Amino acid sequence: MKKAIVSSLQVLALSMAIFSCSKSDTTTVVPVATITTNTVKDLMADTIIGNGAQGPYGAGKYTFYSLEKNAIVPNTDSASTKWDIALAGTKILTNGGTSGTGQGGAFVFTGLFDDLKTISADSAFKTDNAPTSYAITTGSGKGWYTYDPINNLITPLAGRVLVIRTASGKYAKIEISCYYKGGVTLATTATDAEKSSKQRYYTFRYSYQSNGTKTF
Repeated sequence: MKKAIVSSLQVLALSMAIFSCSKSDTTTVVPVATITTNTVKDLMADTIIGNGAQGPYGAGKYTFYSLEKNAIVPNTDSASTKWDIALAGTKILTNGGTSGTGQGGAFVFTGLFDDLKTISADSAFKTDNAPTSYAITTGSGKGWYTYDPINNLITPLAGRVLVIRTASGKYAKIEISCYYKGGVTLATTATDAEKSSKQRYYTFRYSYQSNGTKTF
């Protein structure tokens, strides 16, 4: 009888130890970070190769970029879902609608990059519908930039953030800081040659949310 009581106590102690370990294991799990923030510098976007009757022109090729991988995607994969945005001059495409086979879309948020913590439930993502409209509106003062025709300079608008739905249905936010090589907008006194050769090089920072939620 005494041995039976001792054995029961041992079983009870072992059960409590196992329960204690299990409880401890569930409360010490550290969440995996899902948000990454990167800065991209001097990303070429169909840089100018000559001048014609209508002004400077490029080769007519987009630069495809994966926000998930933080890397350029080869043009041979332009018909895939490997890219999230594509850039040529001041035009930025998303991988959806008429531009791609993904779930891509976007809208332009007015406000500060760091203040955008959550994409509100009533936000309307647009998709590209070439040639009449694009998710990221084109034109001076309409989307992310303004154009000064007197000095021939493109300047990103302050307080404009591109909110992107990626090809796989995840979310990212982008703030463009410069359109010129070196990450500094050229002075109005720069030569026409400089303004031509150094434009179409994007510098921007972005945050990518990999878990599919709309929070940053």
